[in-house]
Amino acid sequence: MSATAEPRTTGGDPGTGAWLHGVVREVTPAALAVTAGLDGVPVRVVRAAGLAAVVSGVSLSGYGEEAMRRNLEDLAWLERTARVHHAVVDGLSRAGAVVPARLATVHRDDDHLARVLVERCAELTATLDRLDGREEWGVKGYLVPGATPRAEAAPSGGGGAGAAYLRRRRAQLTARDEGQRVAAEAAAAVHDALTGYAVAARRHAPQDRRLSGAATAMVLNGAYLLDSTGVDGFAALLRTLGDRHPEIRLEPTGPWPAYSFVAEEPTTEPAHPVREPAADAARGPAWR
Repeated sequence: MSATAEPRTTGGDPGTGAWLHGVVREVTPAALAVTAGLDGVPVRVVRAAGLAAVVSGVSLSGYGEEAMRRNLEDLAWLERTARVHHAVVDGLSRAGAVVPARLATVHRDDDHLARVLVERCAELTATLDRLDGREEWGVKGYLVPGATPRAEAAPSGGGGAGAAYLRRRRAQLTARDEGQRVAAEAAAAVHDALTGYAVAARRHAPQDRRLSGAATAMVLNGAYLLDSTGVDGFAALLRTLGDRHPEIRLEPTGPWPAYSFVAEEPTTEPAHPVREPAADAARGPAWR
């Protein structure tokens, strides 16, 4: 099937690339109008092989390889840009299945992107079929201090104040280690139960407290692909699991576009490869 691309709004400027937000089967003007793309410019569509790639036109002077390397080290730029990228993908997901692109997937021009859509038509179509009528939900689990069995108090003994301090300190460390062990086991049990309910599941690495903003350590960072008709049952199961495992606090998030359930490789090859800024940014928004 031959590739076709819609006329550019940029006048064919050779210094303009296409930042890919996501791929859908079709997109309406109303869906495109939900949010602006990068730098406040309206998003546009590149069509090929029966697929529609939604992109932002970007200047390669600001989004080329060297510029991107600098930008991805700027946390303020990264967060601002990722929020816009997610807003576009989220708007598309509300109208139907979407294959989200990884952050910073930039093509040198529309023709290159159209060729890739043709080359990966079977893969992208199969992914859209798998995601149709489904949505991603996240569950984060946080350690609840004091909700786990406490270690028995160390027996009193001689040795003076120094020895008593060491006994107390040993007891505190034992209790902390036991609490972390029990919380880890609870997180694994919760994930197994949710996985059994979901269509598919992924367990991501826990976020650092500086990223999660939580007062206690994260022990579960799970993503679950659900049939849209099964969300209420999932919520009921999560409440049951929360009552069963008070040693962790469970926090659901969603629904999200299915960031966690697309191929590990980018859905289209970047024309300007860049180092992924972080695992969460590579699969979706880190501020869930």
